[in-house]
Amino acid sequence: MTATVDALRHAERTGDRQFRKSRPRTRQPRLALTVLVLGALYCLTPVAWVIIAASKTPRELFTTFSFAPGTGLFDNLADLSRYGGGQFWQWSLNSVIYAGVGAVASTVVSAMAGYALAKFQFRGREVLFSVVLAGVLVPGIVLAVPQYLLMARIGLAGTYWSVLLPVIINPFGIFLCRVFAAASIPESTLEAARLDGASELRIFGSIVLPMMTQGLVTVFLLQFVSIWNNFLLPFVMLSDQDKYPITLGLYTFLSKGAGDTDLYPLVIMGSAVAIIPLVVLVLVLQRFWRADLLAGGLKG
Repeated sequence: MTATVDALRHAERTGDRQFRKSRPRTRQPRLALTVLVLGALYCLTPVAWVIIAASKTPRELFTTFSFAPGTGLFDNLADLSRYGGGQFWQWSLNSVIYAGVGAVASTVVSAMAGYALAKFQFRGREVLFSVVLAGVLVPGIVLAVPQYLLMARIGLAGTYWSVLLPVIINPFGIFLCRVFAAASIPESTLEAARLDGASELRIFGSIVLPMMTQGLVTVFLLQFVSIWNNFLLPFVMLSDQDKYPITLGLYTFLSKGAGDTDLYPLVIMGSAVAIIPLVVLVLVLQRFWRADLLAGGLKG
């Protein structure tokens, strides 16, 4: 009996030591959490400062530096709306057109190209995909001048099309859609639809697009943000201020503000307003990512 009790105690002590050895250390998660918090502060601090600075009067903006809200929020917003006969809101509308139409068109083209590269066998497929990957590595600044020369040659320079057409083809979006299509669309589903007599166009619209929804939302959001923040392409293509996007319009504000300090609060207020659509878009579309994560967890 004594030997049995001693054996049980020894097993308990041995199991306790093994549990302590196998228990994950908390130092690494704490370090990762610290890095994430510092990264979030690094990214959010400038945004917070812009929002707070937008509420300051010119005197408050240049005489003190603090994160305390100012007293000129509504005055700055009213001055921004009145400046140039409401030109800022025209720039905002232009940005919505460029980013909205461009992102939708780019997402559709990326979905079609990615699906074709993932699910169809044709000669030169891998070579074409390698060209797409090479396009991901080419910076936009290299293509801006050739694109302007091409648009000028066909008579579209200075128009809305000169900004919309170059952003429709997105190599990174095509790459992502190829990955999403290869992972989320079973071959058996496509074969069953073909046996039922469905055309390729109907298969793409009724089966492929719904199954790639989460991936397409990601492509759309990335492209929308990229076009919304784009400065170089409109700067090269456009000369009419009425066609400027919000980024180029704020740049003109800043250029004029070099000789008029009263314009600086308007530039900051415009920057704060320009952030709002992006925040709203992320909050609206994040439910698709949550659904995708949940689906992935259920599959696992």
